[in-house]
Amino acid sequence: MFEPQSEPFFSRFKNLLLFGAILAALSVCIGSACALFLWLLDFATSFRITHPDLLFALPVAGMGVGLCYFRYGRDVEGGANLIVDEIHEPGAGVQLRMAPFVLIATVVSHLFGASVGREGTAIQVGGSLASATARLFRLRPSDTCVLLTCGIAAGFGAVFGTPVAGAVFALEVLTLGKVDYRFLVPAAMASIVADWSCRAWGIHHASYPLVFHGTLGRDGLISHLDLSLVGRVAIAAVAFGLISRVFAQSVHRFAALVKRLCPVSWFRPLIGGVLTIVLVILVGSRDYLGLGVLPAEPGGASIVSFFGSETYPWSWLWKLIFTVAVLGSGFKGGEVTPLFFIGAALGNALAPILHVPADLLAAVGFIAVFAGAANTPLACTLMGVELFGGTNIVYFATGCFIAYLCSGHTGIYLSQRIGIPKSRSREAICGLTLRQIAESRRERVS
Repeated sequence: MFEPQSEPFFSRFKNLLLFGAILAALSVCIGSACALFLWLLDFATSFRITHPDLLFALPVAGMGVGLCYFRYGRDVEGGANLIVDEIHEPGAGVQLRMAPFVLIATVVSHLFGASVGREGTAIQVGGSLASATARLFRLRPSDTCVLLTCGIAAGFGAVFGTPVAGAVFALEVLTLGKVDYRFLVPAAMASIVADWSCRAWGIHHASYPLVFHGTLGRDGLISHLDLSLVGRVAIAAVAFGLISRVFAQSVHRFAALVKRLCPVSWFRPLIGGVLTIVLVILVGSRDYLGLGVLPAEPGGASIVSFFGSETYPWSWLWKLIFTVAVLGSGFKGGEVTPLFFIGAALGNALAPILHVPADLLAAVGFIAVFAGAANTPLACTLMGVELFGGTNIVYFATGCFIAYLCSGHTGIYLSQRIGIPKSRSREAICGLTLRQIAESRRERVS
């Protein structure tokens, strides 16, 4: 796609059209795959709710998936981090079998009740299909990197129904603090086409009941910017950033602990499955299983419930514990939807304390905790606009930007590289990955 400028104009134009056609076809495939994935997730969730005893088979199901990865999929077990690594340093490529492996593994996780998400699966499906397409057409390494970035954008945009956020996320997630806008147009095209094709299959995304649209001033007019409210949202955003940091570090540290306790990789999910069963018995609720977008029963804790008037003081903590238990032990899926749950629940819990409308702070927490954990504040602000409307964009931006700063140099994607550190005192870490920073931090502690 990006040929030297000395090449004749018509040759470059022809190559551009060819690349565009390849990208459009790839995006339709990714969107269709995401539609199948979301349909299977809905089926698995409904089946689990009507057959609650499936939970007790979670340890065995997780171990079975782990054994399949151990025997046939060890070269794709790196997941989304493998795709990010391939973009930074092109090598052998991402294998096509990553897509069916992670799709099936995630559906199995949800069928039996693991608290995992779905974005990891969508990103891996998009990345693996993009890599296979690049090999099919024998694209150069530079064009392969573009296609992989577009695969991330298409998967993210289609699975959440947020195409603009998907395009920016694909650029922002690669390097912390720096965005390369050269790939913005193809990434946007891929995300929009993938979202369109996913919806064309009849897939509908959840809607969230954000009623707040400004405060009533003394003059009787609605104001969309209340400085006092911005300040209270900023205070909550500090908590959102700290929780995103706690989440990311908890998953990584628990994973390291499980590896030390259990050297056999395919046996580790059994530990997470047993812990999940124990947690359900301890809490006395199944609200923290699966995605948690909608309540499993009336009055239960869920993302949609947090936008209402009822307060759920500790749901954010329980969801965090449930999710760390399964992700740290090797279950497949993603972190983002659990982060949505944690953020919305924490916003719901903080709303009466800070005297902020519960639905507004739930919406800000929804995107801000993810912004801090993924280090993608721009994409998450745009996601807020796409999901909740643009009226409250100032509050969304406040929450995402402050959460990003407060989350430190941690994150859920360890292959993410440091482009511009969050503080001038940390300039020495430029160019390092979050994985290298985490390893050095563990060495200092030990």
